Amino acid sequence: MNKQQDLFLAAKTALEDRGVDLNELAILVCNAQKKHNPDINEEVAMHHIISVLKKREVQHAVLTGIALDVAAEQKLLPEPLLGIIERDEGLYGVDETLAMSITGCYGSIASSNFGYFDIVKPGIIGLFNDKKAKPGEVHTYADDLICAIVAAACSRYAHRAG
Repeated sequence: MNKQQDLFLAAKTALEDRGVDLNELAILVCNAQKKHNPDINEEVAMHHIISVLKKREVQHAVLTGIALDVAAEQKLLPEPLLGIIERDEGLYGVDETLAMSITGCYGSIASSNFGYFDIVKPGIIGLFNDKKAKPGEVHTYADDLICAIVAAACSRYAHRAG
């Protein structure tokens, strides 16, 4: 295995270990793109999710964000940062900024999709935002990373579907 494959597997595993089901992300991509292209299916959507996760910038953002969520759970961050991340304070925008580094790889469509998903919070995004994925876990970064991955996959699909 090479370094790029190792990073991909590390990012994918980090998401899965946090309870992120990539199939649920593919469903969100399908639901978002059906009105533009009714032929999209979950297999095609999953291809785009995986392709997004294969980008090094995405892997770095996922690994960083999840590490910060885990560090907050384990009380390894200093105050006041720990409390800010634990509460996912509204004016703390570093989590969105990190997630937007993912959408930046996929253009303005990805950025506007991110905003939509971050406001509407459909499916698994809402579960993570509301801290219902796994009780006791911190998902300050994870919910935004999920939004960004779905938004990027939608954009990637849209650019290729024409």
